[in-house]
Amino acid sequence: MESTSAANAGEALFRPVRTGNAFEETVERLLQAIRLGVVGAGERLPSERELAERLGVSRVTLREAIRALSDAGYVESRRGRYGGTFVNENLPEPGHPVGERPVVALEDALSLRYVLETGAAELAAARSLSPADRQHLTSTLADASASDLADYRRKDSRLHLAIAEVTASGSLTTAMADARTRVNQLLDRIPLLEPNLEHSNAQHEEIVDAILAGDPVAARRAMAEHIEGTASLLRAFL
Repeated sequence: MESTSAANAGEALFRPVRTGNAFEETVERLLQAIRLGVVGAGERLPSERELAERLGVSRVTLREAIRALSDAGYVESRRGRYGGTFVNENLPEPGHPVGERPVVALEDALSLRYVLETGAAELAAARSLSPADRQHLTSTLADASASDLADYRRKDSRLHLAIAEVTASGSLTTAMADARTRVNQLLDRIPLLEPNLEHSNAQHEEIVDAILAGDPVAARRAMAEHIEGTASLLRAFL
């Protein structure tokens, strides 16, 4: 039987996630529970049905999150009467940014990215874009959407930089490139998760559509939601 403190911690961690980034936040909640020892090494996670209900996500989303954690070496699934999803005895070590305290480096990079990228999306949507600007956005979006896993990070970065480029602010584009370099160094320390990439592609399309429609509020909101999904994964794994 789990202790009262463990049960309370589980209630706090296994609370409903926001629907905008359900997969990413589900991964984050599960990893928090594992890293904080709410579900200890060798212990079984709550049942799929219970977890899905408590997190407020579909069982498909939950299974994708558990599969991602299994691929990353955090849990294993066992069949049979006493089966379920169990936390591995030996967990992967978190990847740490070099030369800085991990939490400080992570939060600093995420804060800078949030300010720059939401602002860039808003500014791009507020401009009267030239045909060349519009083509630049649609072509880089298509490249990112069609990219395979091996080349995804580069194509993803290229799209985000394209958004800064169509603002016509060279200083903003330079700052975005610097910030993106820092973020990519962090992203390189976590696994590429296919459900997250599919979700990111859908969010990319929403961002670009809002920019092309000249809707700054929608563009900023869509970018913020997109960035928060990535931030959830980075905080979970790092």
